[in-house]
Amino acid sequence: MLSKIKMNSHQRYLAELPKLPQSITDFSFLYSAAEFHHTLLDKIAQAQYRICLVALYLENDEAGQSIMNALYQAKQHNPQLDISICVDWHRAQRGRIGAARGETNADWYCQLAEQAGELAIPVFGIPVNTREALGVLHLKGFIFDDTVLYSGASINNVYLQQDQRYRYDRYQVLKNPTLAGIMFDWINSNLKQSDAVHRLDLKDRPTSLEIKSETKIFRQELRTFNYEFDDLANEEQLSVTPLAGLGKRSLLNQTIFHLMPATEKKLVICTPYFNLPAILVRHIIRLLRQGKEVEIIVGDKTANDFYIPPEEPFKIIGALPYLYEINLRRFASRLQYYLDNDRLTIRLWQDGTNSYHLKGIWVDEEWMLLTGNNLNPRAWRLDLENAILVHDPQHQLAEQKRKELTLIREHTTILKQFHDLESIAEYPNRIKKLIRRLRRIRIDKLISRIL
Repeated sequence: MLSKIKMNSHQRYLAELPKLPQSITDFSFLYSAAEFHHTLLDKIAQAQYRICLVALYLENDEAGQSIMNALYQAKQHNPQLDISICVDWHRAQRGRIGAARGETNADWYCQLAEQAGELAIPVFGIPVNTREALGVLHLKGFIFDDTVLYSGASINNVYLQQDQRYRYDRYQVLKNPTLAGIMFDWINSNLKQSDAVHRLDLKDRPTSLEIKSETKIFRQELRTFNYEFDDLANEEQLSVTPLAGLGKRSLLNQTIFHLMPATEKKLVICTPYFNLPAILVRHIIRLLRQGKEVEIIVGDKTANDFYIPPEEPFKIIGALPYLYEINLRRFASRLQYYLDNDRLTIRLWQDGTNSYHLKGIWVDEEWMLLTGNNLNPRAWRLDLENAILVHDPQHQLAEQKRKELTLIREHTTILKQFHDLESIAEYPNRIKKLIRRLRRIRIDKLISRIL
């Protein structure tokens, strides 16, 4: 660890963040979606006094049903167990993008609650904005007693590898009573108590239009809500800092802004959708010019959850992976010099028909960011996000971090030349025509800001 005298302003910012001590024996990594699923079920069964699940959505499919069944079994076994779920208000009341209309997740929550009677588990719908396109609950974290299981994953078949396919994410388990308490109390105080928040497991709930005014007030309040705690760790301890944020000037965004240029040797970034805010691109370029290494691990367009194979029926949403690839090709073209001298490494992840959903930042061996933040303009401005910043000055997590990154890299290929990525001229005709039409009317830039 550098002395404060030798630190630059970014390193000093990180050093001055409040931190909570974390025992190395109580910090473990999970390495697959299947292991994540099994661990969720085990933690639910073992919980003694509280469970709180927070995710973008909890789907009515086999994996979602396995989680809800486990929660209701735990509640029946121990009626005093405090169980609650928080999901996005809008997402829960619609089907999947492009799917035919049918029963929603909220309808399913109501059915389960009716069957359970007094033991109904509350499912809170969090409206981060008046419309889903303008902001969603992208907060993450599953709390079981004194343990936080942190992942960017939501809950459905592909995230939990219910069948053969999986959506690859990161999964960390931290037993830390103070951390769990801070995150649990923040949810109770700032989310569940809001006038804009209503239970999705009750049929008698307002429409989005009826809570429009409350939602606008709630969104303004969310901009001011940070985790509040005292600095309890010293500079040489393994420690964690929970962060939350909504909006461009949030504490989480400020921390990401300072984290990247704090790099002394190497920065590693994972993001599923390559659409970095301009300010982060400038940080990367500055690091490269300073002679430092940058590695970016991003999903191939075929590993994007919106990708539609050319032989399947065309849907407009299927253009998104191509827009992200256009961004990546432009970025790589701009920085081809650094690709040539191996200072910049871009890895494309692809594993059959599976999809890639990893996010995170590693700075040298000292800092690691656990987050659901996609590091894109939408996350930077519109969605309610959170993260756990890990400070590891003694490199106690080195082996687990190395194993995680080795597994992430396993299904990647290194991009050597920007023109190894397809150009617009090589895209399927329908995609090509759509993208060119979007460009003519300049809607592609708007799309990149909200998706």
